[in-house]
Amino acid sequence: MNIPPSGRSLPPFTVNVQQEVLDDLRTRLRMTRFAADPENEDGRYGLSTAYLKPLVEYWADGFDWRAAEARLNTFNQHRVDIGGTPVHFMYERGTGPAPVPLLLGHGWPWTSAHWNKVIKPLTDPAAFGGDPADAFDVIVPSLPGFGFSTPLTDPRENYASIADRFHTLMTEVLGYEKYGIGAADYGALVGARMGHKYADSLYGIHLGNEMPPVMFQGDRPWDLSGGQQTENLPPAERARLVRRNNIYVSHVAAHILDGQTITHGLNDSPVGMLAWILKRYKTWSDRNGDFEANWPADDILTFATIFWVNEAIGSSIRAYKNASLYPPKPVNDKTPYVQAPASFTFLLGDSSPGAESVEERIGIFENGGARFYADIRDVNVHEKGGHFGPYENPEAWINDLRASFRKLR
Repeated sequence: MNIPPSGRSLPPFTVNVQQEVLDDLRTRLRMTRFAADPENEDGRYGLSTAYLKPLVEYWADGFDWRAAEARLNTFNQHRVDIGGTPVHFMYERGTGPAPVPLLLGHGWPWTSAHWNKVIKPLTDPAAFGGDPADAFDVIVPSLPGFGFSTPLTDPRENYASIADRFHTLMTEVLGYEKYGIGAADYGALVGARMGHKYADSLYGIHLGNEMPPVMFQGDRPWDLSGGQQTENLPPAERARLVRRNNIYVSHVAAHILDGQTITHGLNDSPVGMLAWILKRYKTWSDRNGDFEANWPADDILTFATIFWVNEAIGSSIRAYKNASLYPPKPVNDKTPYVQAPASFTFLLGDSSPGAESVEERIGIFENGGARFYADIRDVNVHEKGGHFGPYENPEAWINDLRASFRKLR
């Protein structure tokens, strides 16, 4: 039994998908009607049939979900009710003199399993050549409506309500008086909200994206450019913004403006769902890297199967629209918005913002999202990796988290 400082009994959660669900998935995959796709070898019209079809065939007749389950179940897992919502989380206690509790928050279309590469080195640094004084108690929840934190019970769930649930998880369920946060993508939006509302309970936050609290708000919540025109910009900056918008705008616009419409297809067709999330993995990952080498098919299909068996695609998508429909108000008048000590790990292969150099990436941060953070400590920029930082460059995240929280313990 994994007993937290609260002394609360936490029955273990084991991933064990019913065989009939897997049989249904396999039947659907084998019956796929693939779309004609002429003149799309380069993906100019979107993810190509030629690219997708072999992966679907492997998902149907080669991929071993039970082996994936066994890998997932090497971590201690639990699922608790928080305010009527199920919250699944991995929970690994640290090996060291004084482990700091650290909540790791994922984004979309992530799962908690995207953090798997960093958990053991963070909990037991000595086993990986590190200093045991840097040990953490690591807690990796699935965002409500994602993965095994399903079914979603609050139709208005967004980053603010998730922040409240995660604070309850850390302080009431687990019993920590103070804790740290590491997060990226939508999880960074949650982390920033926690750094605003619960700053007194935090050692600090460590984020992979700026994620200002005005994200997805205003009259054009789907417009990542904020209405910025590109015609008169210097050529390099214009190319960067055009590239970023071409990669991200269809995603944000569909999720905010038409999330349930696409959900009808994605929740019924595993191939449609796979295509939607795979396009994000492929185009948001390290633009300077080798996707096929860095993203094994078994990993992609593990993530996709987690979405499928939990029917999580629609409830996860709604997190975007809910951030726009129900924008949370500040809980105090302190400025800047985030008062907790904040550090950052940025990866240059990320197409958002798509900087070409360390200096450019830091400049984008200083001239943009940095203004929302009152106490900036470390800003680290690494060459390797894209939008899925702890999965693509776990070494950077491990080292940066250790270094940042070493100063905050």
